Amino acid sequence: MSSRCCSVVERIRDVDDAKMLIKSVVSEVRKVIIGKDKDLEIVVSTLFAGGHVLIEGYPGTGKTLMAKSLARCIGGSFKRIQGNPDILPTDITGFHIYTLHGETKFVKGPLFANVVLIDEISRINPRSQSAILEAMQEGQVTVDGITYVLPKPFLVIATQVPIRIGIGVYPLTETLVDRFSSSIFSDYCDPQHEFEIVARSDELVAERVSQILTPQQVLEIMEIIKREVFIEPRITKYIVDLVTFMRRHEAVSYGPSHRASIDLARLSRVYAAYKGRDYVIPDDVKMLAPYVVAHRIRLTSEAEAEGLTSRGIVEEALRKVPVPKE
Repeated sequence: MSSRCCSVVERIRDVDDAKMLIKSVVSEVRKVIIGKDKDLEIVVSTLFAGGHVLIEGYPGTGKTLMAKSLARCIGGSFKRIQGNPDILPTDITGFHIYTLHGETKFVKGPLFANVVLIDEISRINPRSQSAILEAMQEGQVTVDGITYVLPKPFLVIATQVPIRIGIGVYPLTETLVDRFSSSIFSDYCDPQHEFEIVARSDELVAERVSQILTPQQVLEIMEIIKREVFIEPRITKYIVDLVTFMRRHEAVSYGPSHRASIDLARLSRVYAAYKGRDYVIPDDVKMLAPYVVAHRIRLTSEAEAEGLTSRGIVEEALRKVPVPKE
């Protein structure tokens, strides 16, 4: 562990330490990520919630830098998979080789890392996309009938160009999309932030990020949040009411799964800790809902023709569903 990591905290004792360390991770990565504060908060919250992130956006907007910097900050390994149509499942999971003596050796694929960036996932063919499903859901891969456990923590950050502008893309299956706990859109920065990016371009590299945690400490923080950050039944009901409203909306072909409700509760607990509380409030849920739920909504063709969006459905739910009172 680096001296910086030791200087932050030697031992994670309780939720107060967890709060401080989550804030420290965000602050450290922010050194090299300009103008993406909310995106960074969502990615870090997803990490400590044990989920995965889907990032839609344009090339060159800092997605790879964010993933590499986060991996470095938690002292974890980092691997990158470049999406292309001819990639094979074994290029992702790994494969067996056989020696002249009849022995078998497993060569690990790039999924064997703490933070895995799958760049342009929508350019990967459906057969190879399916190879990612088991890893994201079960934390393991199966090759030739043999199961191998992936490192923990395990965070997949997948990027895709918007379908409307992408050339040669394979739309993600609904099952794969549902495995992503959160989704963000990485847009261009405003001119003020872009000026800072250009002026500091030589120093905006992952190597400037110091290690704050070890992978084991990330797991410890995750357990502390599960144990010590409280979510009241009325908040849980609010989450269920929001998701139910979206499922029953006339413009929705099919709505968010039960997994969406679970992810919204889990990320809300992490976000509450990040904000310095050991309990979830409705504002945590309201802030996170568009990032956790919108990408799991499919609209009817009539609704799309009218210009409605899945994010608009989420915002309507937030306006109309009663908020729990104190």
